[in-house]
Amino acid sequence: MHLQLTILFGNFQLSASTMWSFFAVDMKYALEEHETHRLCKSSAYMNLHFKVKWLYANYVKDAPPYKDSVPEYPSWFEPFVMQWLNENDDVSLEYLHGAFNRDKKDGFQRSSEHALFSNSVVDVFTQLTQCFDVVSKLECPDPEIWKRYMKRFAKTIVKVLVAYVNIVKEEFPKIVEDERIACILMNNIQQLRVQLEKMFESMGGNKLEEDAANILNDLQQQLAVAMDDLAFQFARSLEPRISVCVKEVGDLLLSLKGSSQVNMNIPNVKAQIAADADDVLLPLMDLLDGSLSLYAQTCEKTVLKRLLKELWKIVMRNLEKQVVLPPMIDKNMILKNITDNAKNLATSAKIEDMSRIFKSHITAKQDVKNVLSGVMEMEKNLTPRQCMVVDSALDTIKTYFHAGGNGLKKTFLDKSSELMSLRYALSLYTQTTDALIKTFVESHSLKAGGPKPNENILGEVSIQADLFTHPGSGEHKVTVKVVAAGDLKWTTTGMFRPFVEVHLIGPHLADKKRKQATKSKSNNWSPNFNETFHFVIGNEEPLDCYELHISVKDYCFARDDRLVGMTVIPLRNFISQGSCAGWFPLVGRMQMDETGWTILRILSQRTNDEVAKEFVKLKSDCRQDEPTNIS
Repeated sequence: MHLQLTILFGNFQLSASTMWSFFAVDMKYALEEHETHRLCKSSAYMNLHFKVKWLYANYVKDAPPYKDSVPEYPSWFEPFVMQWLNENDDVSLEYLHGAFNRDKKDGFQRSSEHALFSNSVVDVFTQLTQCFDVVSKLECPDPEIWKRYMKRFAKTIVKVLVAYVNIVKEEFPKIVEDERIACILMNNIQQLRVQLEKMFESMGGNKLEEDAANILNDLQQQLAVAMDDLAFQFARSLEPRISVCVKEVGDLLLSLKGSSQVNMNIPNVKAQIAADADDVLLPLMDLLDGSLSLYAQTCEKTVLKRLLKELWKIVMRNLEKQVVLPPMIDKNMILKNITDNAKNLATSAKIEDMSRIFKSHITAKQDVKNVLSGVMEMEKNLTPRQCMVVDSALDTIKTYFHAGGNGLKKTFLDKSSELMSLRYALSLYTQTTDALIKTFVESHSLKAGGPKPNENILGEVSIQADLFTHPGSGEHKVTVKVVAAGDLKWTTTGMFRPFVEVHLIGPHLADKKRKQATKSKSNNWSPNFNETFHFVIGNEEPLDCYELHISVKDYCFARDDRLVGMTVIPLRNFISQGSCAGWFPLVGRMQMDETGWTILRILSQRTNDEVAKEFVKLKSDCRQDEPTNIS
């Protein structure tokens, strides 16, 4: 009986194989014709594909010679499956727009009580999952064809999700002030990332074909970038409110009374500083406490961390620019003419008042009241005590953003460039005069290399400089020969008496000669001087910390000499050669960054320090007919 069944089953398999071979020939040629003419809809071909798959799986798969071999039928239907996938792109995109518009009409309500995202994300992935289920049920036995299906379907996912992101980006600026909706839309992008990861696993995960996997990985990165962009936009929309609060923080800080010096060894001083920091931070903390509590409730954790990062950067930048380094002047102010009153005020003021130093920033339309107001604004420098309060406040803000481990990591906060920049600016207030001058020279000599593009050249000066180092003591001598000046741009109705001042700038020069000058020449716009000067530098610092500041001036009896032009020669430029010689172009003002201006402001408050006062006067001087925008 068993033998008879075996024979009967064998005959059945033989019949199935024979019938399949004839069927396969007819089906293959018919589908080749349909591939050319596309006589039916793609859905009809898909239905036929399922029937052929059923026939093969149930009657042919285990029959020789097809057993344990890759069948041919998936290749017949590949063009039609690809056609269906192509058409599904349009269907999915149309479904996406409809889902988003419904979501928008409903006010982007959360999809469920516990979800933080809205319905459109759910709808989009429902559509994509249905598409993937159709392809999966084909149970394609050809691994190469399956790989191509997955690669093509990955492109569908990209089209749909990128389209969703683009719609959100277009809508986001319109609703960014509605914090609830803004948070939901950012959550939607994060949920796209979560659902994409699940789809990736459904498609094979780590076993997914490399091209398809790369497409989805790239898409994941695009979604992350899009979420960063939205978080940045949202945080920027809050910056005006943060800026107002930070300004109030600065006002409270400047109103602190008491000794400017802080001795942390005195009992209760540290506690008092912390208490002052809490009082000063009150306006900012009130804002952050209300806002961040709302975001913590309405944002996905990943979205919240991105928001916190952007808000942290904004807070740190505003504290630096408005509290630690408030602008001394309006950078858009342009000097043309100075009114008599303003000019008299500037000329009579002391160096420490900063009014004379920065008189070139006063416009002709300003009255004395405005000038005084500007001077007061310039004098908003932090005392050592106020610096300690700011430092304590930073620790408080860090603790707040860390939120006991639920917020940003301490390593991110401590290593963020914004915090390091702020702490660096704050540290300038506590540095010695020599240290600040060293910082100034090092940072600006790296940028020295001639005038800036389009800068007005006011002549040139011929200088020869030589360096000598004592082999025993390590002290240095700088010999500077002022050869000549040429093509000086100077217009005057009186006597023109040009001369050259040479200043050695750098640390540890308080007890050394720092300035020497040539004799003046009468009515000569290209005078020869041929005078040599000697400067001595100790061995405390490397020569990179020093520079020669050359000024050509018009000598005036009984009043200040007027600047014709200046140039700077960093010693680092010729340390290796030991000497330099050439013509150096003259400009009407120093190019300085924010750090340079801050150093000048700090040093300007050191009224009993002759080196500081001399340095500030020299570096802030400018030709009076030159515009004075800060570079």
